[in-house]
Amino acid sequence: MSRGQTISFSFPPFAGWVKRIILTCTGIYLLQRVVLTFAPAAVVLMREWLALIPVAVMHGKVWQVVTYSLLHASFGHVFFNMLTLWFIGAYLERDWGPRRFIECYTFCVVGAALVTIAVSYTHFLGMDPGTGTVGASGGIFGLLMAFGILYADQEMFLFPLPFRIKAKYLVGIWVVVAIIAVFDPSQGGVAVFAHLGGLLFGFLFVKFLPSRGLSYAASERYFSLRNSYYRWKRRRAARKFEVYMKDHDRKVTFDEHGNYVPPDDNDKPNGGSKSGWVN
Repeated sequence: MSRGQTISFSFPPFAGWVKRIILTCTGIYLLQRVVLTFAPAAVVLMREWLALIPVAVMHGKVWQVVTYSLLHASFGHVFFNMLTLWFIGAYLERDWGPRRFIECYTFCVVGAALVTIAVSYTHFLGMDPGTGTVGASGGIFGLLMAFGILYADQEMFLFPLPFRIKAKYLVGIWVVVAIIAVFDPSQGGVAVFAHLGGLLFGFLFVKFLPSRGLSYAASERYFSLRNSYYRWKRRRAARKFEVYMKDHDRKVTFDEHGNYVPPDDNDKPNGGSKSGWVN
């Protein structure tokens, strides 16, 4: 998507991770509604295991920091969330690619959960760590924040309305409307902090995390640590071998990288290593 063009929000692409998340959340919601008619206890059990309940997370149910985003409380809740995900997420996934998109979404889902857990234990505004939270709003609000930052001054045309609006203003309006639409008074304010947590982690993802994505940064860090470990092992083995040969009245020399230095090369720069080991 070119940032110099007007964006039409009539029919965004419906594919990739956006499609998978929407179909999964919608399917789970419909399954809950069907099961509720003949086995309501099963739905209650599902919520106990999959909803975000801070006290349960602290007692080992850590998967809830992700699974809560798959459940929704009502038709309006899942409809508005999935519509927002489709309209915003489709353009981000097309520009970012599927890997970075799902990393941002998951990062914001988990971040919103962590904020919710932390705030619930402060008992601020009567919040209780035993209260459950459901919905994909944390991840979606993170995507909204990312979209508003990346395309702040991009003019967007909202079909069928005959006017344009900048992305930062549209996202601001959607954030306010979304908070009002999905806020469930029975949750005692917990849901609002999930939204705010998503916004915070969406901001952090865009501003501070590597542009190539978390998986790339993690792999680079892993290979860097692995290579450092191998270099340390080679230097350590070289020192041991020097000591062993010295005990047998023979002298061998290795450079600072653990590369063998032939006797006639000791006076050359960098030891004149002919071993081919280069770092």
